Amino acid sequence: MDQKDVQIIRALQKDARLTNQDLSEQVNLSPSPCLRRLRLLEKKGVLKGYTALVDQKAYGLPLTVFTQIKLHMHNKDAVQAFEDRVMTIPEIMDCYIITGGSDYLLRVLCKDLDGYEFFVRETLQNLPGIASIDTSFAYSVVKQSHVYPEI
Repeated sequence: MDQKDVQIIRALQKDARLTNQDLSEQVNLSPSPCLRRLRLLEKKGVLKGYTALVDQKAYGLPLTVFTQIKLHMHNKDAVQAFEDRVMTIPEIMDCYIITGGSDYLLRVLCKDLDGYEFFVRETLQNLPGIASIDTSFAYSVVKQSHVYPEI
């Protein structure tokens, strides 16, 4: 990947609905080479897809919850069982393996506190191998970006 590819990626992260003509103008390429680069980035899996950014409050899920999970055991089967189950839960937007006192950090979206309580009681507590659940509620967003920094 060269600097021109980075420019293409950043432009698309800011607005994935750009036409090839507009994209080529923004990155200072003619349309054909721009489209070739774009298709190559897609083929290589650098560009994984295109999506719409939706306001979570307007959608009806205003509550962002960060949940740290610690597992009882860390053998291959326990970890795989937990991760497989997490993949099926739509309220979990992101799941990170982390260092420190917990094993995973989840970003969960819910309608309200009652919705999160229901989620914990009916879903999280039924996940295999959980030793502890630690919850933090986000009450405001200072910055949220979908555009990677320049490299």
